[in-house]
Amino acid sequence: MRNKQNDGLRASGAVCARLRTAAGPNPTKQGPSTPEIIIVIIISVILSVTTQPASAHPQCLDFEPPFKPQWHLEFCSQYEEFGCCDQATDNVIAERYWDIIEQLETAGYDLCEDLLKEIMCQECSPYAAHLYDAEDPYTPVRDLPGLCLGYCSKFHSRCRHVLKYLTENRLLLDSSGRDVATFCSLVDLPDQDYCYPNVLKSADLNSNLGRVAEDPRGCLQVCLTEVANNLRNPVLMLHSGDDTHRMFIAEQVGFVWVYLRDGSRLETPFLDMSGDVLTTPWLGDERGFLGMAFHPKYRHNGRFFIYYSIQFNSKAEKIRISEMRVSSSDMNVADPYSERVILEIEEPAANHNGGQLLFGRDGYLYIFTGDGGKAGDPFGKHGNAQNKSALLGKVLRIDVDGSDSRGKPYGIPPDNPFPADPDARPEVFAYGVRNMWRCSVDRGDPVSGYGGGRIFCGDVGQNRYEEIDIIINGGNYGWRAKEGFECYDIKLCQNSSLNDILPIFAYSHHVGKSVTGGYVYRGCESPNLNGLYIFGDFMSGRLMALEEDKTAGTWKEKSICMGSTTTCSFPGLINHHHKFIISFAEDEAGELYFLATSYPSAVSPSGTVFKFMDPSRRAPPGKCKQKPLPVKVRGKKFPFVPRERKSHIY
Repeated sequence: MRNKQNDGLRASGAVCARLRTAAGPNPTKQGPSTPEIIIVIIISVILSVTTQPASAHPQCLDFEPPFKPQWHLEFCSQYEEFGCCDQATDNVIAERYWDIIEQLETAGYDLCEDLLKEIMCQECSPYAAHLYDAEDPYTPVRDLPGLCLGYCSKFHSRCRHVLKYLTENRLLLDSSGRDVATFCSLVDLPDQDYCYPNVLKSADLNSNLGRVAEDPRGCLQVCLTEVANNLRNPVLMLHSGDDTHRMFIAEQVGFVWVYLRDGSRLETPFLDMSGDVLTTPWLGDERGFLGMAFHPKYRHNGRFFIYYSIQFNSKAEKIRISEMRVSSSDMNVADPYSERVILEIEEPAANHNGGQLLFGRDGYLYIFTGDGGKAGDPFGKHGNAQNKSALLGKVLRIDVDGSDSRGKPYGIPPDNPFPADPDARPEVFAYGVRNMWRCSVDRGDPVSGYGGGRIFCGDVGQNRYEEIDIIINGGNYGWRAKEGFECYDIKLCQNSSLNDILPIFAYSHHVGKSVTGGYVYRGCESPNLNGLYIFGDFMSGRLMALEEDKTAGTWKEKSICMGSTTTCSFPGLINHHHKFIISFAEDEAGELYFLATSYPSAVSPSGTVFKFMDPSRRAPPGKCKQKPLPVKVRGKKFPFVPRERKSHIY
């Protein structure tokens, strides 16, 4: 039930439970006695006076959010803009209606067409779960929607003979033959905002119907589904783009696990680099297995690339980017002997190791390195990030399908910005970055394609600001001259040749202290979220979003928060997550996830993967269906068992 924030809440729940019993579909269930009915009437009247105004919480009888049907509804057309029926359900209701009309004609009854149709079409109402008292999936659903007293009296006087075609519940049928007060007390709802037809008249319920719900502070309320758990600092999750819809989850210690569409995990890891990866149990250690990317043609060539920390003879620490291949005999296991080192870069400190690999739409591999660590990028005259001859503090772009005359295992894309500059490495695509943690490629709007190919990154700040950037060819992102929009190194900042690219958004350390870059949502299941860039902060655990103003070319912040326990009352949903947000992910269908842990150590199995879900609107049934290719599994599968406590239903 709706959260009323008052002492009448539990009493309302008790009344609802009793009404479910009284009006449920089981005709053999014992109903309440006459004194019990009188008590229900009294309590219902009291609650109708004392309850607070309703807050919008649309929900369908299948315990999911409503939607905009893909096609016109012929019968319950009043709900074709937004509701709980697609064309198939609408046709089923219409057939039932005409069957009843035919029986009424045969029996010589008043047909009551208008009232009968109105009542039957409430299954299509965006508040169907409330009308049928079905928010709790573990109790029976009413046969009739909740009817307000005036409307109920009208229905009783004109159409009570129709009841036997709508329900077999003896209590309802017997009470309809006695008196209107008893009958209407049974079909009424304690919350008068939700009974029919009041539900149509409430401005609070209908003014923002179908939009992402906002809390009193204007924060967008979303819900989550837990999809994986018991992970040791899960640093990334990605799909292989081969139409199998498998997900690959990497742990900082060097294991990569395969998860199937049904949520199960394969017993054998896809990759085990734990013997080579440098990491420690220290809280916040930034070294380890950090990045992975599948070749755009992975389905045909089986190639993928990894980024990890490594140490030689207890001396120099390096980051290594290597190519590997999948096993020729098992599609769910990498060939452990296939590693071919592509690039190694020495790290002067243990922090700021970067770690992102991704393929752009151009087919080239992008490598995002940190500035080398310590504080303030103290390396050389201007730091690594502003030094184009250094590979640290950069976005590198290479052609992994080519090679060059110097024998390197990769080529340089012809439009890289500095091939003719003797003071620059040809791999450099962009520079002036501090420690970009998690970047993504925008898929583009699913209809217009707008935004496709843009690369978004979160760049972790120094002392004051965290920032979000869009990466462009040859761009200078300011570090260490600037941090966010502000000067960090005054002398460098005032250099007229800096010509830096400003962030699209920056936030201060009052909000969070370590940005985790995310994705622009382009999935199908939550259409309201389309176009929002959703990201978070590792230290504060805060989720955030940016919305683009295409006309002005700017981005504005949209706060995101967990929906209330009432809003997230659908089965399987939760409204809380672990504090330390490590990474974001996108599955093959474009749905959005994030990875978080309650204890940020590489050896602690406290990591969980959460999926976003908008509880106010979903895509129409059938629109988001996928046809994944079959996955041949050789070993055991471990079924997914959720560990997070579900939201309570009040």
